[in-house]
Amino acid sequence: MSEPVPLAKRQIHVEGYDFLDRSVEVARLWVQNGGPATCIIDPGLLREPELFGMLMVDTVRHAARAYAQRYGMTEDAALTRIWAGLEAERDRHTSPIKTIQNHGKLDS
Repeated sequence: MSEPVPLAKRQIHVEGYDFLDRSVEVARLWVQNGGPATCIIDPGLLREPELFGMLMVDTVRHAARAYAQRYGMTEDAALTRIWAGLEAERDRHTSPIKTIQNHGKLDS
């Protein structure tokens, strides 16, 4: 029996997807177990903030499908719960925002 991969070493593998050759990466997201999220975003690739918002809605819809498939719930149920989480965080932030700038140094 093999040892489970530690969470810190898990990655979403994207090798082999041919559409990536025609795409740009605009954001990466990480979360610590019980801790804060880290979001690295390149706003220069989506000049209009509204486009980022549209991408986030697409992301939520894809996430609902992924959760439904993984956990055996309906997409609508997953979508409802994801929107609830978004609204909860939007209404009362659970952690302060620190910006990473100047080549990886935190700008508090």
